[in-house]
Amino acid sequence: MIGTDIIRALLVATIPFADSIWFIYACLFLLSFSKAFFEPAAITYITYVVPGSERKRFNSFRSLITSSAFLIGPAISGVLLLMTSVNMAIWINAISFIVSAIMLYVLPNVTTVVDQKESKFSFTMLRSDWKEVFRFSQRYRYVVKVYFLAQLFMIVALGMDAQEVVFTQKVLHLSETDYGLLISITGVGSILGAAAVSLLADKLSIKALMSIGYLMVSAGYLAYAFSFSFWSVAAGFMVLGFFNSFSGTGFMTFYQNNVPVQMMGRISSIYGIFQSILQILFILLIGFTGEIIPVRVSIIAASTLMLALSIFQIKLVFTPGSGEFFEEETGLNSTASH
Repeated sequence: MIGTDIIRALLVATIPFADSIWFIYACLFLLSFSKAFFEPAAITYITYVVPGSERKRFNSFRSLITSSAFLIGPAISGVLLLMTSVNMAIWINAISFIVSAIMLYVLPNVTTVVDQKESKFSFTMLRSDWKEVFRFSQRYRYVVKVYFLAQLFMIVALGMDAQEVVFTQKVLHLSETDYGLLISITGVGSILGAAAVSLLADKLSIKALMSIGYLMVSAGYLAYAFSFSFWSVAAGFMVLGFFNSFSGTGFMTFYQNNVPVQMMGRISSIYGIFQSILQILFILLIGFTGEIIPVRVSIIAASTLMLALSIFQIKLVFTPGSGEFFEEETGLNSTASH
């Protein structure tokens, strides 16, 4: 994690010196590449250090912080642009990655606590990782089904997000200012939702968080798809922003409680390959269909698909005999025994 933060700091710091748009594209690609290493490692680290009984509450507070950053980040950027220059704002962003690396350095190193063998990267190791993930997928099919439905739900949501500007400006004839305000409203909804989850973390089960979250997020997207004015879109965005924290907290806690810690990095990375491919294909598909049929029709179709996925997920969550996968009073390493 420290290494990826330093790499990202260097990449961001070089952007102001770019003399070609393709150089900036290359930096953005490498930034995304580094992020693909950081996130699985971060999830694994969090699962190590946060006790099982505290994961749901921790995830709710984490959601609150990230949701707040959704609003505070652009606001800080705007202030920096007013007070300094674009280049200075970018360099300050690079410095933030260095600060993150320093903060990570002072945290305890969990690899000294657990029994792990370090090995150099090789095709043999890569093949072994794929085999282990395949064996895990065969043995714990229920966990994999819940995981893939959650990822498919997110892929469809990202595909719809890619068409937001086109839909709001060309179909609803809203201005860029209106769209910016809609994004802010979504951020406010996310903050309120994350705050609600953090307050109700002890009262809402993982099943309740996931079922309520996925159903209401899909309802928010449906309201957005059938909207006809600024306020109808705002209502949909507020709903999906509010309940996105419910589904996110519930799913992340489920994932941490049911995937052995030593497998998390491998599963996130390998499944992430397929997720990225599907995400690209779906964004291209929804963009292509938007050229053939009315944009509203493609958005309605995608939101209907999200509703279907949420129903399948809820049905799966409440499958008889699945209670063991949603137990919350677990210790740090008890997930490995599932």
